[in-house]
Amino acid sequence: MVYTVTCNPALDYVVRLGDFRAGGVNRTEGEAVRFGGKGVNVSTVLSRLGVENVAWGFLAGFTGRALERELEKNGVRTDFIRLPEGLTRINVKIKAGEETEINGRGPDIPPAALEALLLRLDGLEEGDVLVLSGSVPASLPDGVYRRMLRRLEGRGVLAAVDAAGDLLWETLPCRPFLIKPNHHELGDMFGRTLSTDREIAGCARQLQERGARNVLVSMAGEGSLLLDETGACRRLGAPRGRVRSSVGAGDSMVAGFLAGWLRTGDYAAAHRLGAAAGSATAFSDGLAEERDVMALLSAL
Repeated sequence: MVYTVTCNPALDYVVRLGDFRAGGVNRTEGEAVRFGGKGVNVSTVLSRLGVENVAWGFLAGFTGRALERELEKNGVRTDFIRLPEGLTRINVKIKAGEETEINGRGPDIPPAALEALLLRLDGLEEGDVLVLSGSVPASLPDGVYRRMLRRLEGRGVLAAVDAAGDLLWETLPCRPFLIKPNHHELGDMFGRTLSTDREIAGCARQLQERGARNVLVSMAGEGSLLLDETGACRRLGAPRGRVRSSVGAGDSMVAGFLAGWLRTGDYAAAHRLGAAAGSATAFSDGLAEERDVMALLSAL
């Protein structure tokens, strides 16, 4: 079973504008509400690809109830921890030529709620997959991802981590099965701007040397690079298509990679399905549908 953890899920209010004027009245040309957060996105795409999974995390207030209802309506199993106060955050995504994001803070997570999540980890078994995605609220203690993975050590649970900076660094000694920085995040970790495949592969190899088993680097329109635990460095370009939104593309790549690996045990196949899923989301107004992923898969 795959379990995803989203510590700070969200309702995304997406608005499209012909032009955005700060300080003035702006009228939308289109709008939509999406239910997400990085781990939630992974769960949604996994479900669409036929991989059974459970979404974990923290929800609060009427926005949290709406998010949970929408996920269950779309076939995603949920087992969230409900918080006594606050609201699951609302993020505003403004699309007017460039993409502008206004992300909410989210509710405080008390120690008792964190402990409830940690206790759920004790039920994971060999062969299960735990996906840790995105940032964590300031109310959670430092090192919370590392704490979760330490709790699983020696039990044969595969961990996938999609995070940036210290959140990712601290998990490396726990030997996560997969990490997925994008090339900007990877460069930031080493205080560099990465512009060539060789530079990206070199930094990815350093993360592997520090503990990551497989490093998948997304590179937006330039495709992706996978450094797998066999020592192979695999490079895929991006299929052609019109990019409609980057929201959720990296999460979809993680979902596709895991789906491919669980089906085949082959890193090349997992990479291809991950790349197809990421691109299918980028070419859509929402998260990738299976038919679109399969259509792009043949182009890779």
